[in-house]
Formats: sequence, structure tokens, C-alpha cells
Amino acid sequence: MQGNAQLGVGQNGLPANGGSGSRGVFITKCGTNGNKNHNTDNVIVAPGVSNGAHHLHDYVGNQSNDAFASDQELAGAQTTCQNQGDKSSYFWPVLRLQNGQQDFDQNRDGGGKEGNVGKILQPVKAQLKFVGNKKGNVVAMPTALRIITGDAKAFVNGNANANVNWSCTGFENKVQLHDKYPICPQGSQVVRTTNFQSCWDGKNIDSANHRTHVAFVQADGSCANGFKAIPQLQVRLVYNVPAPKLQNGQVIQPYAVDTFPENIHKPITDHNDFINFFSTNLMNKMVNCINTGQRCQ
Repeated sequence: MQGNAQLGVGQNGLPANGGSGSRGVFITKCGTNGNKNHNTDNVIVAPGVSNGAHHLHDYVGNQSNDAFASDQELAGAQTTCQNQGDKSSYFWPVLRLQNGQQDFDQNRDGGGKEGNVGKILQPVKAQLKFVGNKKGNVVAMPTALRIITGDAKAFVNGNANANVNWSCTGFENKVQLHDKYPICPQGSQVVRTTNFQSCWDGKNIDSANHRTHVAFVQADGSCANGFKAIPQLQVRLVYNVPAPKLQNGQVIQPYAVDTFPENIHKPITDHNDFINFFSTNLMNKMVNCINTGQRCQ
């Protein structure tokens, strides 16, 4: 694969299910957005604002997430998750192949009108799993907990909140890219991986900047400042992307993630969002599974 190889984990912290602590894994299967549930809203950072994201999101799980959705509406929504106890919302910016084709939103806000052009690529896999904490047990996430990870404006804001991992199947344990899109060899697929914050302040489901109520683990895997360890969401998205070609030093038919216009599709801007609407019973099952070292779904 091509690109600047950067080993290391950025803000991801240590492997959450390390050699001690809570080593279980809970997997939820919610599909790959085959029903094409998209919008350009972000109910976390811009509630009540249409096109608050200025780029298109894929949504899996909760089917009622838009700028105007209340917690009550989200709690009562339909879900694409196989386990109907998971009505959580999982959403991320779409990936597009810039091959001259246009998609349904070529003349819309958040789409072509704001520079997000090309054919939308549906993931061939969207793997959602929750893992434990290297140091000890995890506690249940509160209903409606919101977590944003990564920074959609990292190209403009700087990398302080960036949390990006691009790779290719077959290379994920060797190479993770942050500021380059990988060009994967024949037979290899593009992979976007996101490991979420897994320490919670024990009180708040959100915060003014949507960040300070949660945190990444410290270097030793523990939570600082009295925060509590919660299950860590890990999202792995896999795509079939035709390998771009180089012609006279230019990349022909590249792919890119949707962004705010001024962030010009930089890979460092990739990000991911989660709102917890697991039922109490299923969340308790997850916590028990992780704390007792099982593999569940």
C-alpha cells in the first residue's frame, strides 16, 4: 500500500481489551446502511439546524436521527440492528469515489453545492464492537450518552482532537495512516477504523463542547480525574474502492471523505458519532459480558 506509514495509535489509547482488566467483547450487527439513510444534519453539535454538518452522513442503527430528533423520538425509533434492544445511532461522513459520476445530492446543500461530489460508496462491512478496559471493570453507559470522536474541522482547527486511522485489509496491524488516504493493492480493501473515548465523568450525557464529559484512557489504560471506564466502541468500516491511478503525477479517480467545504476532503478530518440508546437490559448484558471476559452479541 502507498501513503505515509505512521505507526502508533494517535488518541486511541492502549488496546482496551488488553492482558488484564475487562477482556470481553460485545458485537452489535446493524448493517451497512443498505437502505441509504443519509442526511447532512448533526443532532449532537447542531440540534434544530438543517444541514448543520454541511456534509452527508451514513446512519446505521437508529432510523430517526436528524437535526430535530428528541431523545424521546430516538428512544422510540426503528433500528437496523439485529438485536432490537440496540436503538443506538452510529453515524459517520460518507466516502465518495470521485470518478465524474454524481450522486442524488449533486444539487443539494451538503452535497455538490458544497463541494461533496462523486459516487457514494456503501461499506461492504460496518463492524461495531464494544470492548473493555485494560485496568478493570467497565460500568454501563447512561441512556442518550453522546460521544463525538475525531474532528470534522481538523484541517482548519489543527490535530488536537483528530482521531483517524486509514489502512488496507492485510496491512492493518502494520500501517495506520492519519493524513494520507491509502492506495490499496489489488485484492485489498480500504479500511476506516475509529476507537472511541472510553472514560466518562459519571454524570453528564453531553457537555458544552461535546467532548469534556468523556475522555480517552491514560497511557496505562486507566481513567483520570475520577472518570469511570465504560465499554469502548470500536467502528471498522471496509470499502471496495477501485485503486486510484497516477497519471502525470496526478491521482485519477481518487476517493475522499465528505467534509465541511473549507476542510477540502482531508483524510485527517474523518470522524465518527454515537448516541447510546441500548435498552437497560441489553446494556447490562454488554457490561456483564465484557467484565466476565466473554464474547457476546
